[in-house]
Amino acid sequence: MRELKAAVIAIVAISLVFGLVYPLAMTGVSQVVGGGKADGSLVKLDGKVVGSKLIGQDFSRDLRYFQSRPSATDYSADATFFNNQGPNQKDLADQLRKNLRTYLRRERLSDPSQVPADAVTTSASGVDPDISDANARIQARRVAQRRGLSRARVLDLVDEHMSKPLFGLAGQGSVNVLELNLALDRETSR
Repeated sequence: MRELKAAVIAIVAISLVFGLVYPLAMTGVSQVVGGGKADGSLVKLDGKVVGSKLIGQDFSRDLRYFQSRPSATDYSADATFFNNQGPNQKDLADQLRKNLRTYLRRERLSDPSQVPADAVTTSASGVDPDISDANARIQARRVAQRRGLSRARVLDLVDEHMSKPLFGLAGQGSVNVLELNLALDRETSR
């Protein structure tokens, strides 16, 4: 009986420490150290949350906006995952063909070799908030035309919102779609 009592006390104590005390302490530390990042890097406009810097959104209903990467989760942050399909699976090939047709039609391109990979593939999380420089530059023509801006001005905004590779060495630059679209809204509301 003594062993059972000790085991129950140990389970309760460990559950409290690692299930309540530790998570609360880490949340407190992250709030102090990370501030807004700990809350999900929320983006506010006029005091209202319009999205997160970390989670992609679907802008496909309005072609005045830059479009995010395709999403395996319909941009739901509650269910982030990648589609787990391999290069030999018909479902993946069908999905890529559909995404390619959509991109070619939307951007009025005829040569599939011009299409950047991130324009037709989903990211590992399914909610990547960024697009590649090449993807943004292709979309700039459509966005400029729809917004009545010069393509040069839209490309300037793309450049202003371009993140640089790590230490200038690893990876390519990318653009956060939400932040770029909000900059476009500010530009055209003047």
